[in-house]
Amino acid sequence: MIERAEVSPWPFVGMAGMACAFFLYAASLLFAPWWVVLLLLLAWAALFVVACAWWTLHPRWVPAVAVVALLLWAGGVALLSAG
Repeated sequence: MIERAEVSPWPFVGMAGMACAFFLYAASLLFAPWWVVLLLLLAWAALFVVACAWWTLHPRWVPAVAVVALLLWAGGVALLSAG
């Protein structure tokens, strides 16, 4: 009989968070200059690569990557509105 390893739900939670963050980043085009949105999307892509790499290596860390993505977006918008 083949025993299956238990699948962690945390990478799925993290990727759902990354999807939410992507929509926030893309919607920034409505109020931010295009070059700011481009920088934000490049940062999101780098964080997405990290989340994919940590999917099996560190599954519990993937939601933290999504939180970092959301904080980065909030910080970028705050800086944009302050300037």
